[in-house]
Amino acid sequence: MLEFHEVSKRYPAGQIALEGVSLRLARGEMAFLTGHSGAGKSTLLKLIGLIERPTRGQVVVNGKNLARIGRRGIPRYRQRLGLIFQEYNLLHDRSVFDNVALPLVIRGLRHADLARRVRAALDTVGLLAHERKRPVTLSGGEQQRVAIARALVGRPHMLLADEPTGNLDPALSAEIMRLFERLNETGTSVLIATHDLALVARLGHRRIDLDHGRVVAGAA
Repeated sequence: MLEFHEVSKRYPAGQIALEGVSLRLARGEMAFLTGHSGAGKSTLLKLIGLIERPTRGQVVVNGKNLARIGRRGIPRYRQRLGLIFQEYNLLHDRSVFDNVALPLVIRGLRHADLARRVRAALDTVGLLAHERKRPVTLSGGEQQRVAIARALVGRPHMLLADEPTGNLDPALSAEIMRLFERLNETGTSVLIATHDLALVARLGHRRIDLDHGRVVAGAA
């Protein structure tokens, strides 16, 4: 499903974010990326999402070397990814329904198909009753679930989440992680960057530890 082969990333200012990273994530697996602030967790996820490109090495998803995907091919590639960030990045002048629908609008789906898939995603995260509300009227946990529904509506093969519980209290964090586990049980591969080691330990999934841009545990 996902392979990193001796991947390094150096930013233009000279910062080395990743150095010689090799790891694998199996199809249908759920794993956590952990490490100190600046360890390279966010950069690793950005390489998978083609938000950044590696300086050297290969990132392979579903057998395809991402280096072979040009700029014009990135939108199509991302259609099979779900991307979730600590900042919810919701449009506050649009309804919950419209926020979740946005990826499908971009893809040009018919309204009937779009509406069915948006409501299924909202039902999955327990927000179907809030589809007409504006995100600003929702709690932090509910806004994060809107962001998760938006990531799910495209039926991704892989879900990438960068500190998705960083702004939430422990109870809401556990609720969001249980949601990720339920999604994983349906066959979606899930990779989550987090600093919440206690929560990771309770859940028991594989932990990939980064330290100053290098994988120090859990690569395979």
